[in-house]
Amino acid sequence: AHTHTHTLYTCQLAAFVISCAACPHHTYLAVVTMKFLVVLAAALAVCSAETLFSEDFSAGWEDRWVQSEHKSDLGKFEATVAKYHDDPENKGLKTSEDAKFYALSAKFPKSFSNADKKTVVQFVVKHEQNIDCGGGYVKVFPSSLDQKDMHGDSPYNLMFGPDICGPGTRKVHVIFGYNGKNLLTKKTIPCKADEDSHLYTLILSPDNTYEVRIDGEKVEGGSLYDDFDFLLPKTINDPEQSKPADWVDEKTIADPEDTKPEDWDKPETIADPEASKPEDWDDEMDGEWEPPTIPNPEYKGEWKPKTIDNPAYKGEWEHPQIPNPDFVDDAAVYKYDDFSYIGFDLWQVKAGTIFDDVLITDDVAEAEKAVEAFKARAEAEAAQKTKAQEEEAAKKAAEEEAAKAATENTEDEEDVEAEEEDAPKKDEL
Repeated sequence: AHTHTHTLYTCQLAAFVISCAACPHHTYLAVVTMKFLVVLAAALAVCSAETLFSEDFSAGWEDRWVQSEHKSDLGKFEATVAKYHDDPENKGLKTSEDAKFYALSAKFPKSFSNADKKTVVQFVVKHEQNIDCGGGYVKVFPSSLDQKDMHGDSPYNLMFGPDICGPGTRKVHVIFGYNGKNLLTKKTIPCKADEDSHLYTLILSPDNTYEVRIDGEKVEGGSLYDDFDFLLPKTINDPEQSKPADWVDEKTIADPEDTKPEDWDKPETIADPEASKPEDWDDEMDGEWEPPTIPNPEYKGEWKPKTIDNPAYKGEWEHPQIPNPDFVDDAAVYKYDDFSYIGFDLWQVKAGTIFDDVLITDDVAEAEKAVEAFKARAEAEAAQKTKAQEEEAAKKAAEEEAAKAATENTEDEEDVEAEEEDAPKKDEL
């Protein structure tokens, strides 16, 4: 409530200053300093910050999410509490069936464009089942999505999150839909592959940059132009040009004046001079005896003339460039006019992944506040896990000790019985 009130006062102040600036009686605002304008711009940014979608999978989540009917055997999600948790009432959305495709989506309260605004996509993933192969990502769709028919080929604006399949594939997907193509990042971004909760964050900015964070820490980022193939190259090889037939691009050549030394050629192996024919060798029975061979210490290998700089070398030929007639510039590749849905479109071999605390906002500060809550959650889960492991270890140790004691008692009883059998009986005395 305090934050909300502070934001309200800030917005009211910004509105007041704007109204004063428009008033002809307040001419002194005409000489307002640049520093004040920056403060004003920041105030306006606070006013416009907005939570676009959030989901904690509390009661009634089934009414907010739509199961696709594209296939009859799609996997089912269920709301459940993790094995190790910070709150017994804190449920997440869990994949519940092995070897299944999953397709579930939710509609935003209202469609929005991210023009001139940051876009933050953030959610928690917990591969509690020690996942062997499967996705843990989300997709954000435009309004054209048919929720009842959502499937792997449904067009999306962006796809983000971890993907694991064996030890070879453990990466964070960052994929953007652009002009009918899905553009994958050129970088390899490692994901977390343990059984703990992890917070994945994607920040898309109006300066055409992106940033990936895991558990609140930046792990990758950069220019959308550099790390994705949004645009065709501005120039291409001139199809009318080709390398001249007499172009010399060999930097070095064999020295034409170099000759092989007369004593170079030596056999690679020679007869072992220390070998002798065995005394029991029979030439008639065993054939003619030949000594074994050994590497020739004088063998120098294949002779090759030394190389020298090629006097005719012209350098590496570079293909002349011309403007690409198909190039179309785009100064805002980050921008999407229509965000309307979020969905889980996954395949999992072994089910058990839990999703939680989905947030889409244009306010990075709001996402960072959620990081603080996540870290508290992660610490509580880790403490509970450690406690459970210690209790399990103590239980196992107690069971092993009891089993050992039982074995020793059995052995003692058997020894007593053996002694009694060996003792002379009264009738025998």
